[in-house]
Amino acid sequence: MVGPRVKVKICGITNLEDALASLFSGADALGFVFYKKSPRYIEPVKAAGISRILPKHIARVGVFVNEAPQKVRKIAQLCRLDMLQFHGQESPQYCSKFKGYKVIKAFRIKDRVDVKGLSRYKVYACLLDTFIKARPGGTGKKFDWNLIGKTDKIKKRLFLSGGLNQRNVRPAIKKIKPDWVDVSSSVEAKAGKKDHNKIICFIKRCQQCQ
Repeated sequence: MVGPRVKVKICGITNLEDALASLFSGADALGFVFYKKSPRYIEPVKAAGISRILPKHIARVGVFVNEAPQKVRKIAQLCRLDMLQFHGQESPQYCSKFKGYKVIKAFRIKDRVDVKGLSRYKVYACLLDTFIKARPGGTGKKFDWNLIGKTDKIKKRLFLSGGLNQRNVRPAIKKIKPDWVDVSSSVEAKAGKKDHNKIICFIKRCQQCQ
């Protein structure tokens, strides 16, 4: 029996050309980074312009790092966001403040996944990424997937991130069985600019797992 299709999020979108290339390649969601220290940061007004052009079936995800809740809400409304991804030290209480949005809490994996710690967050999904000190995300580095353990113990939708590329995404999907895969730096020509051929190849690899 064929399982549910793994969905693909292309993160770090900074321009309309890359957004449309991701859309036409079959992406299910686009991520906009609103963390100013990131090389993939996009001004909210620019992200809003891109968002208005996208069809409704494409999920718009805003990525934030320890941002004030009122600013998150303002950007979410401006950019018509569907999902809010929190990539800092946001608490379960913080994540519960955004009614009406699907909240994704990112966890940077250093040691074995703390399933009990994840369960404290009443969110739409958990995102597992690579731990690198002083780098909230977009590291392009893979973590040890064996640290995850059995994913059926994680009673939430699961986004897998961290160093995924067209060579390793198929074994990652087969081993981890995530609901979503999340890619950014490995489908870039340079930080903040996507390589459209890499996007096509990455999504095709994901589709081959169905």
